[in-house]
Amino acid sequence: MEKKEKKKVNKKILIITIIIIISICLLFSVIFAIINISNNKIIKGITIQNIDVSKYTKEEAFEKFEMLIQEEKSKKIILKYEQNETEITPEDLEATYNVKEVIEEAYLIGRSDNIFVNNFNIVQSFIFGKNLEIELTINENKLSEIINSFSETLPGKVEQYSYYIEDEELVITKGKDGIAVKKEELVEEIKEILKDFSSSSSIIDAPVEFTKAEEIDIDKIHSEVYKEPQDAYITEDPITVHPHVNGIDFDISIEEAKELIKEDKEEYIIPLKITIANKTLKDLGQEAFPNQLSTFSTKYDSSNENRTTNIKLASEKINNTIIMPGETFSYNQTVGKRTIEAGYKEAGAYAGGQVVQTVGGGICQVSSTLYNAVLYANLEIVERYNHYFESSYVDAGRDATVSWGTLDFKFKNNRKYPIKIVSTSKNGVETVSIYGIKEETEYEVIIQSKVISSIKRSVRYEDDAELEIGKEIISQNGHDGCISETYKIVRLNGEIVSNTLLSRDTYHSLERIIRRGTKEIEDDETEETSGELITDVSDDITENKQVVNEEVVNN
Repeated sequence: MEKKEKKKVNKKILIITIIIIISICLLFSVIFAIINISNNKIIKGITIQNIDVSKYTKEEAFEKFEMLIQEEKSKKIILKYEQNETEITPEDLEATYNVKEVIEEAYLIGRSDNIFVNNFNIVQSFIFGKNLEIELTINENKLSEIINSFSETLPGKVEQYSYYIEDEELVITKGKDGIAVKKEELVEEIKEILKDFSSSSSIIDAPVEFTKAEEIDIDKIHSEVYKEPQDAYITEDPITVHPHVNGIDFDISIEEAKELIKEDKEEYIIPLKITIANKTLKDLGQEAFPNQLSTFSTKYDSSNENRTTNIKLASEKINNTIIMPGETFSYNQTVGKRTIEAGYKEAGAYAGGQVVQTVGGGICQVSSTLYNAVLYANLEIVERYNHYFESSYVDAGRDATVSWGTLDFKFKNNRKYPIKIVSTSKNGVETVSIYGIKEETEYEVIIQSKVISSIKRSVRYEDDAELEIGKEIISQNGHDGCISETYKIVRLNGEIVSNTLLSRDTYHSLERIIRRGTKEIEDDETEETSGELITDVSDDITENKQVVNEEVVNN
């Protein structure tokens, strides 16, 4: 009996103890909650992107990160591989951060649930801490373009097979094994740096890997090349232009073509069988292309015979090209490979900051002129790259560089009707016009390009043992680089419909090179030559730039 009574007493004591503990916890929670209700600052232990924001109000935290983001905009990321470098800034990638949402999330910790959950979160954050990540949004396409452009400059890069049609022959160029940038890995590394607010600049050694070029796929090429012949015609109400199609097929069997590419060669030629349509778009005449939709001209030095030859050849190749609605035009496939056999000459180009001679130098003036005509016709740009150096024949941001097998200029006919390119090269003027049928609503296009910052040229001295001490000769004038922005403004009836950033381009500076004499002066010549300064008085930067912008990429 005594044991039962004792057990009851113990049980009551335990219950009372539990009630007291719960009451204390409740009291503590209420007091803790009341204290924090009056607190308008983020609780202790909370960090955003590993930056302590505790004891900040929402407004103070937002101001802090706004300042960090402004500083972030001037951050420079340098992509590097051996001697090749390219610069990226957050502005280039149109980077944005969801700072407001994350600060709101940080502020609500310890406030958004019931008393017990709130108190638990407060204590947990106080003891263990809690870091919130900012979400970064960038223009993925722009980043991809930058990485692709950087990849094209790598020494020993992988080259995939390519092909083009030359008269009645299909010319296939074999690919080459080489290195390729690990794109996904590089993208993640760039994003992590863009989210790191603690660094002002970073250098990334671009991750690369050895990559085998794709094997030539004859079946795929045949399916892309093969066409049945079809006559051109026009129907009314609504007016519709139906283009002609010339029939194209291999003039040998698929099996013979496959045997052909088994030979160890750099280039393969497959004969084609062309069946001409009975009636072509040209036969329809002015009816199919009655309206000039746009035109653009650039000037070149016609006394430079080799460069003029290259410009005229490329101009003739694109002349009278017809692009159907929805079809994409490729400059490289239309112009073809630039070779001596195709008639191209060696002309000025740049490699490693020095003038070199390369086959096809000058054809980028044609692609750049075409680019501007395409912009004014309000057509869709699919692929376009700026030069390494600024061009002399168009403003910064208005050029389009090309390179066989790598960099291409492509645009899409996003209009309702076919368009025709008319290209002429005469008396030092390259002109490209786009013809077609005007639509019910036609927009006015204005292209504006502006230089937002300049990149000063550096000066390099080279010792010259053949030149006397005290004498200097400028062997390369060099020129400043710049960063430009180009906008396309579209207007209808005088009202602006859209104002779009087309591109933000970086043009590198070209160093000035001065040869400095190191040859000892004989005593009897001292009076005559001591201290004499010899310079190249023809400091014509524009002329120098005209050569510069032909690059090693066969422009």
